[in-house]
Amino acid sequence: MRGAFNDVSGSADIADDLADSKAEVIIQTASVDTRSEGRDEHLRSADFFDVETYPEIRFVSSAIDEVDEGSYIVTGELTIRDMTKTVSVPLELIGVETGPYGELRAGLEGSRRIDRKDWGVTWNTKLDSGGVLVSDKITLEFELSLIKNVAEAAPTDSSETAVENEASTETPEPVTEATPAPEADTAAPQPEAPESVTPTPAADEPAPPVPKAPESAASVDPKAEPAAEEFPPPPPVKSAETPAERPAEKAPEVKQSDSQPSGGGLGKLFDLR
Repeated sequence: MRGAFNDVSGSADIADDLADSKAEVIIQTASVDTRSEGRDEHLRSADFFDVETYPEIRFVSSAIDEVDEGSYIVTGELTIRDMTKTVSVPLELIGVETGPYGELRAGLEGSRRIDRKDWGVTWNTKLDSGGVLVSDKITLEFELSLIKNVAEAAPTDSSETAVENEASTETPEPVTEATPAPEADTAAPQPEAPESVTPTPAADEPAPPVPKAPESAASVDPKAEPAAEEFPPPPPVKSAETPAERPAEKAPEVKQSDSQPSGGGLGKLFDLR
């Protein structure tokens, strides 16, 4: 009697080193087909596969060896009715061809004889002639068509471009933070450092004498007119007394908020970071 399982699935992971390769086959026992409905129902019952309790037959490889050119031995664990035994299946490579849809296929065939009683399938009945209805020896035949699964290449170029774009966006940030008011602007101390103090002129000019009326950062140097137009003048504060005979000497520094760096050269600013 010949039959087949119509619902079979599985996969094979073929590594560069064949010893690291793996294969798995899953059979749905209810899909047994011997072209006889009455016989198939008996095979699905508890006398044989008991599909209600054990819906699957599973084979998981533990070793794949090449014994000759195109000849392989696949050793693994075969589980039937929750009983697992080690079996070795010889397979022959029939060929590798491209399918009608461009897929790469590999065909293999093999067979292996087993004793069904080793997996608890023991039902039988005697015949009038003295023999039994079902043989204990079962021949398993394998006809495999493996389809190569080509994984989609990850878009590495676009991800690298995104990283470069983020880096170029973040690069100007240290430059923006590294341009606070230089030492010459501290001649007019203020309780809080407004945003208008940031775009002040260069520090190489001496600090002017303290004016009578409070001035904004833009009035210290006439070159900073655009800054005076874009930012409102700071609130009036008490003018600090700075000796006129020492214009180049650094004026007393004012306490500033944690978010605004103190006046000084670029070296000091980077040291503060």
